[in-house]
Amino acid sequence: MEIPDVACRIDAYCSINPSEDPQKVEQAISNVLLEMDFKFNKDSLMATSKNLECLSRIYETIHAKKIKNAYRLQLKQNLLGDSTWFYLNKQAAFANSIALCGEAEESPLGPIKVIINAKNIERVIEWLVT
Repeated sequence: MEIPDVACRIDAYCSINPSEDPQKVEQAISNVLLEMDFKFNKDSLMATSKNLECLSRIYETIHAKKIKNAYRLQLKQNLLGDSTWFYLNKQAAFANSIALCGEAEESPLGPIKVIINAKNIERVIEWLVT
């Protein structure tokens, strides 16, 4: 896996429900996105990185499970300018599994929204799904 040398920013957002432990929500994100910087708000969590390597677990899952087309579709549908995004299931992430959600409602406790910003976003998408 050769990670492209592209200036980027990866943000992950998710809500923290009253019934959830904020540390467990942080763990869910840490299970799927590596080496992120975390910031807690009252009822949400934001994680940020400027390194594409944080997406390496997602990259490995896409290629191991042969689900490139599903990710390609989501990334292309959500492409706007220099950014794109996709949802991951928060409960699956806590269980150390990566599960793409087509809609936010597919994750009962709310999804993890992953936003990728890069000047050469097409190159990042191709790296992830090729």
